Amino acid sequence: MKPCERVRCETFPCGDVSPGAYAVPDVDLDPERITIILISEAAAPDPGGSYYAPGQPLFAQTTVQAFRDAGVAVESIADILVMGIYLTTAVKCAKTRYGIETATVKECSRLLEQELALFPFVRSYLLMGDVAIKAVNAIARRQGGGPVIPAGSTYKIRGREYRFRGARAFPSYLQAGPSFFIEKSKRAMIAEDIREALGGAAPQ
Repeated sequence: MKPCERVRCETFPCGDVSPGAYAVPDVDLDPERITIILISEAAAPDPGGSYYAPGQPLFAQTTVQAFRDAGVAVESIADILVMGIYLTTAVKCAKTRYGIETATVKECSRLLEQELALFPFVRSYLLMGDVAIKAVNAIARRQGGGPVIPAGSTYKIRGREYRFRGARAFPSYLQAGPSFFIEKSKRAMIAEDIREALGGAAPQ
């Protein structure tokens, strides 16, 4: 199964992102083997920069390093996927400026909702940054519940137990991009969150 064959945007209604850089993961996998889903911010500006692109794009480099920081012996995104960990973005188009409008996150959360429904055995969600948190909260509200993650600075709300679709949800920081190498305290917290998620969802 390839997620890109099951999840599609037909209208591209959002004005603050680039439809030319639209991407749902084009990776062949067994959805029943996925036990952790990591959700980051937005698609890479260049298709060659996505998680599953050939070579070692920046998204992949920093993500692999985040897992290595957490004590996981991986060398590539393929190694992470083999462990039953699926990587995707909350917003399927690349952003065109620093931030992403709340309306865009809410609109694209409909695609994310379809995507997450493909994976029946997820035990942990890693929500990497504010956009991922907002997207999951939008899904939860649309399904008739309250927000999964409360408002507040991530460092203040980490460490509590949150549930989404019957699984643990971990609010964390964005691991995909150059800022990963700059903010050492956030990098340490990302590693802690990955270790905690792995502990609650041992790879099959």
